[in-house]
Amino acid sequence: MAKERSTKPYLIRAICEWCSDSGLTAYLSVKVDAQTRVPAEYVKNGEIVLNISPDAAHRLTIGDDMIQFAARFSGVSRECSVPIAAVQGVFARENSQGLFFQAEPAPAPSADGSAATAATPPTTPSGGKPKLQIVK
Repeated sequence: MAKERSTKPYLIRAICEWCSDSGLTAYLSVKVDAQTRVPAEYVKNGEIVLNISPDAAHRLTIGDDMIQFAARFSGVSRECSVPIAAVQGVFARENSQGLFFQAEPAPAPSADGSAATAATPPTTPSGGKPKLQIVK
């Protein structure tokens, strides 16, 4: 029997499509780890919130294992790569509706012996807690 596929990338794609169809701005809450490629200067407390709407993210690809896109940060285009496992939530900026995912098991320690720290719930860009449903 084939290994069961994760529902997480499908749910992320669905919320992004719902945001687009509703005229809302899709945001990702990401727990930054060693495999996450985002501008480090925008990471706070090991997390980053990214605007992935069509106006902000160019060449957006939400694959089964990775989200990739180019975006401008302070006017400079940067390539971003986010593992699906690092996504904590996907939601609309305007109303905070979307999905919040349970924390995935911490990755194994890296070659230098360090391990990821426990995740804290993200906040919306305005500072409030997102109104999100937790899914497995």
